[in-house]
Amino acid sequence: MSAAIRPYWKNFIGGSWVDASDGGRLPVIDPATGEQICEVARGTGEDIDAAVAAARTCFNSRVLLDMPPHERGALMFRIADELEEAADEIALVECHDNGKTLEKGRAEIPLTQRYLRYYGGMADKLEGRQIPLGSGMLDYTIHAPFGVSAQIVPWNGPLPVGARSIACALVTGNTVVLKSPEDSPLSLYLFAEACERAGVPAGAVNIVCGIGAEAGAALVAHPDIDHIVFTGSVETGKSVLRAAAERVIPCIMELGGKSGGIVFPDADLDQVAESAAAGIFKHAGQICSAGSRLIVHRSVYDEVVARLVARAESLGVGPGIEDHEMGPVISAHQLERIVALCRTGVEEGATLATGGDRVAGLEGFFMSPTVFTDVRPDMRIAQEEFFGPVVVVIPFDDTEEAIEIANGTDYGLAAGLYTRDLGLAHRVADRLVAGQVYVNQWWAGGVETPFGGMKRSGYGREKGQEALLGYVQTKNVGIRL
Repeated sequence: MSAAIRPYWKNFIGGSWVDASDGGRLPVIDPATGEQICEVARGTGEDIDAAVAAARTCFNSRVLLDMPPHERGALMFRIADELEEAADEIALVECHDNGKTLEKGRAEIPLTQRYLRYYGGMADKLEGRQIPLGSGMLDYTIHAPFGVSAQIVPWNGPLPVGARSIACALVTGNTVVLKSPEDSPLSLYLFAEACERAGVPAGAVNIVCGIGAEAGAALVAHPDIDHIVFTGSVETGKSVLRAAAERVIPCIMELGGKSGGIVFPDADLDQVAESAAAGIFKHAGQICSAGSRLIVHRSVYDEVVARLVARAESLGVGPGIEDHEMGPVISAHQLERIVALCRTGVEEGATLATGGDRVAGLEGFFMSPTVFTDVRPDMRIAQEEFFGPVVVVIPFDDTEEAIEIANGTDYGLAAGLYTRDLGLAHRVADRLVAGQVYVNQWWAGGVETPFGGMKRSGYGREKGQEALLGYVQTKNVGIRL
């Protein structure tokens, strides 16, 4: 265990740092070693009650609503500035509780600051409209906050994902209770400390770590929440939606993907290999929009596979703190799941071009960068989400077939294509059923671009200006003068 990581972390409720109501604790495991690095307070239903009550009290006090919008924006800028103080510690905990490389851990800070400053700048620009109804009438709209926003963020990117949701909530006048991921909670505690130093009103941001089936379930079923933001698996998302349906709570849902990238024969194959490898091996493939399927024209299939396998086999895999190119997956359970699905792929008749098992000789939860070939679109490995560094390569013969394969899963989070033909790119992008389409660069986009899914990948949008509309409801005011 690194001496720089605190041995115990408390939850942040109502502006105070508190133990769990029953004194319970959760161990935090370093996925690079399999060893415990610290403990965190294990939030209970009672702790969720306290956090929701604090958020409700803050919302009802109107401390955020009565604050001029530009001042709410300035608050986001102060939080971003305060993150600088914690930058080294954030990078360290991202390596040790999340498995990120040191480079990627450091990159989380400017990304998070970018979200805060982007939405801070938008705080005074979310405008209503005036609707003409004729002489003697005045009609206008107001963007009203929902109230208490319940947020559950994933373990693969807790800091930037949590910060952007909190920022959208606060600049629109909502308050927040966030359930942090038990596998990787530490960076969000450091975010809460930045909020505290920046002067965020007590109760506006509450962060509770706990088990999903306990704290998470208690939060989404709580009778005093008004809004839910959830990122996670389809199965857990269904349970969240069932709880939300009981009280007709609006939700923003991001539920993962099985994203396919189409490689046309005119593509720059060196660039394809580089982009496709980054799209699946970054953070060991533990990204919801990872490019986990590569759909390649048969005329360049062997060339693309050879380049991708070479890239996979050249990756340095090891502990993130040593700044290897690829770190571990998050847990022993996740590693076992990925390996088991790889075995299923072999049983289905796919060919392992490289990888397929844990990395030999390393402690911790390291999965080999894996490439499958001879894959049919109906195979489980082409339909189910690995959430690991595994890409399946599927051949196609014509454009219609490629589009059919790309759209042929339950998911619709992201898709991509590689071609020099801009007309073809536009035509195919228009027909891909996905919330975002990347052309010639996986993850083309940024903080400014809306992000979200179609089909079973969920609904609602995060990132960009459009995200703010998920945190407000339109109120119409009609007046006879």
